[in-house]
Amino acid sequence: QLQLVESGGGLVQPGGSLRLSCVVSRFTADYYAIGWFRQAPGKEREGVSCITSSDGSTYYADSVKGRFAISRDNAKNTVYLQMNNLKPEDTAVYYCALDYPQYGSHSYCTTSVVQVYKYWGQGTQVTVSS
Repeated sequence: QLQLVESGGGLVQPGGSLRLSCVVSRFTADYYAIGWFRQAPGKEREGVSCITSSDGSTYYADSVKGRFAISRDNAKNTVYLQMNNLKPEDTAVYYCALDYPQYGSHSYCTTSVVQVYKYWGQGTQVTVSS
């Protein structure tokens, strides 16, 4: 059964960094996208970033642009989210999700159409606090 597992969350001080990993197991396909989402207590889920499997096209929410970087290792079926200059408002549970069959073109991904992400991980907590 297809499974997504996130790891790498934790407690970090403002200005610090974390790298999240998302391993997708029991899944093989040529075209798909992986998205990262987050949800803070009392807030709606927010799309953070995504990346395509084919050419590594990416998308970032304005709130994380310039601070977060998404990357992939297709051989390991793993997607990473490098988070730098973390702020208290980045505190949330972070989820990765799989868009397959891929929505739109193979060189495009978005986190705005949440319903195309049909498979989700269990989430990893990120807390930014001094």
